Amino acid sequence: MTSDTARQRAEIEDAIAGRTLCDELRQVAETSGDAGAYSDQAEAGGDWRTVTWEQARQRVLEAAAGFAALGLASGGRVALMLPNRSEHVIADLGAVHAGGLGVTFYSTLAPEQIAYVAADCDARIAVLDGAPELARWQPVLDRLPGIAKVIVRDESACPAGDQYLTWANLMELGRERLKADPGEIAARVAAIKPDDPLALLYTSGTTGNPKGVLLTHRNILFALETAGRVGVITHGVRWVSYLPLAHIAERMFSVYLPIRNVGHIHFCPDATRLVPVIGQVRPTAFFGVPRVWEKIRAGIQAHPAAQQDEHVRAHVARSMETGRRYVESCQYGHVTSDELAREFWIADEVMLGPIRGLIGFGEASAFSSGAAPLPPDVAAFFAGLGMKILDVYGMTETTGAFTANTPDEFKLGTVGRPVAGMEVKIAEDGEILARGPHNTPGYLGLPALTEALIDADGWLHTGDIGSIDADGFVSVTDRKKELIITAGGENIAPAGVENALVAHPLIGQALAYGDRRPYVVALLALDGEAAPAWARARGITAGSLAELAADPRVLAEVGAGVAAANERLARVQQVKRWRLLPVEWTADTGELTPTLKIKRRVVHAKYADVIDSLYDG
Repeated sequence: MTSDTARQRAEIEDAIAGRTLCDELRQVAETSGDAGAYSDQAEAGGDWRTVTWEQARQRVLEAAAGFAALGLASGGRVALMLPNRSEHVIADLGAVHAGGLGVTFYSTLAPEQIAYVAADCDARIAVLDGAPELARWQPVLDRLPGIAKVIVRDESACPAGDQYLTWANLMELGRERLKADPGEIAARVAAIKPDDPLALLYTSGTTGNPKGVLLTHRNILFALETAGRVGVITHGVRWVSYLPLAHIAERMFSVYLPIRNVGHIHFCPDATRLVPVIGQVRPTAFFGVPRVWEKIRAGIQAHPAAQQDEHVRAHVARSMETGRRYVESCQYGHVTSDELAREFWIADEVMLGPIRGLIGFGEASAFSSGAAPLPPDVAAFFAGLGMKILDVYGMTETTGAFTANTPDEFKLGTVGRPVAGMEVKIAEDGEILARGPHNTPGYLGLPALTEALIDADGWLHTGDIGSIDADGFVSVTDRKKELIITAGGENIAPAGVENALVAHPLIGQALAYGDRRPYVVALLALDGEAAPAWARARGITAGSLAELAADPRVLAEVGAGVAAANERLARVQQVKRWRLLPVEWTADTGELTPTLKIKRRVVHAKYADVIDSLYDG
């Protein structure tokens, strides 16, 4: 450990000594109680209903008292399956203030998976949103005798019977309990220690049963301090919450960081409405996983305004080229000339700023990406709009980001440098290792897997392959277990091939395959927004993506996109054969995780016959 890292770690440990997230929430309610905390829409496109930080904490205490009244003991777990909305966060924090723990379940889990996770965490209460969630839980409730009560937010969907209770009734029960015994919850909160768990998040389980990752108050408060030093999320941030709250990034941004930074969270429970919600909220900062940034780009390119006359398009192209050169010049180790700064200021005033305003980012000063490296062409596109999308890197087991680019020190194509107090190194086999206070104490009830995750020297093995440059910036190449090793023995990172393929606007998703095979092939899917817009502009009428995928003109254009990608790839990486699928992959159809990363093994199994056919003949 360097002296700087040791100093930073000591400073942060001193700043959070003895504190828990409950202390943080009490402090923000006392010092900024009138500030907006959480906003929900009663209906899509409707008015926003806002609660302040003082009101939010009061509701958290009422939820805590309600859980206590239902018998939740210290250390008890509350299962949560709700979309992004204030009740989700209040229930989670309420469970914590009752001395227990909220456990968010991905809404895409099948009943069998729900039964496994609920039993694994020994959930005693479940809080569900409405009918769709009940339909997933009810088939397995008889196998979960530990669930004493099921609370349903949507009153109209709440079944009759002693096992069920509405959210409104839970909160009324909590208010009565607080009035009758105001010291009970205060005593439970006082008993919480920094090394007690604050979060239990389950991995997606694509390679087996989900694993429960424990994160303590100390883990998360340390991460809040390091996030503050990164400088992406500032005081009073206006934020749109749309990724699943079971994901560490959204949990940090929407649950924990707002408490520290007096943020105002606007919940978007339906991610398909993200773009209009961004336009309504006009966030001051925004985080997107790569697929979200790709979809926003596709939406911009498909917008009717993008089909303006040739003179306007040429003006936009010149302005975006200036934006790209300017953002690239701002990178670590580069210098922005006065001439380029003036050129960018003019382009930004006349063209780029108004374009950002049209998509709702006119007031945003910070943009970040994570969960997977951002494809270079996507970063370059948004740089053309004057947007520095800063890659960060982390995982649930490291309490989110442990490396980050910052607004003042960044390199495009990297995931930044280690955050304060964390150490990073590259193992002999190229794996990225991390050590420090961000690291989880381990997996729930899985000591052998915990031992495999964190070695005897405290280094957490990420499973990612990468490198560190001379300036300390980390690059992530691929997942260690996903590297393609061809029949000829060449090691190929599929992400590099896939990023080259999706650089073409028609190709929305790509999966490269070639393990133990003589060459690389690819499965491709059209972009659901860009492809229909491209077709309309060329007079191609098609009623569905499947029809477009069979159109010879579309196939020819996709073929040109594959050829262009191959020109950017080494010979062993080049795609020899490909197939354009008639569907777009989604989390609902099973090919993507809830954070829109490809489930490779699922796709391999689902399209095994298609892959085999690409090697026939």
